[in-house]
Amino acid sequence: MIAAYAAWVAALAGSLGSLFFGEVMGLPPCTLCWYQRICMYPLVAVLAVGILLRDPRLAWYALPLAVAGLAIAVYHNLLYYHVIPETLAPCAEGVSCTTRQIEWLGFVTIPGMALAGFALITACLLVHERSARRVRS
Repeated sequence: MIAAYAAWVAALAGSLGSLFFGEVMGLPPCTLCWYQRICMYPLVAVLAVGILLRDPRLAWYALPLAVAGLAIAVYHNLLYYHVIPETLAPCAEGVSCTTRQIEWLGFVTIPGMALAGFALITACLLVHERSARRVRS
């Protein structure tokens, strides 16, 4: 159950972080950031309900959101670091998906933080599922 709590803390931190960047710092999100928010924000509630109910199948309904967010984050980072040409970016209006809004210590970026968050949540959910499977057997 510790892994589920860790996934919830990561989802909460990711949601609060994106709200801080947008509402406090005034950084507008790009299209891919919006899609990642669509995956991250519900995870806070979904994971909380699964933890409260002690549902051993928590990973089954949280993993699709986490993996979808992870896939978008991987794609966003490939665009951001110009591995994929910018012509393949879905950002037609507003902020470009490759705009460098934050770059702390020369490598900590918003797309990088999203990738780390979704990777951590996915890994925690996989660990949780493995331990829940052992308990069920």
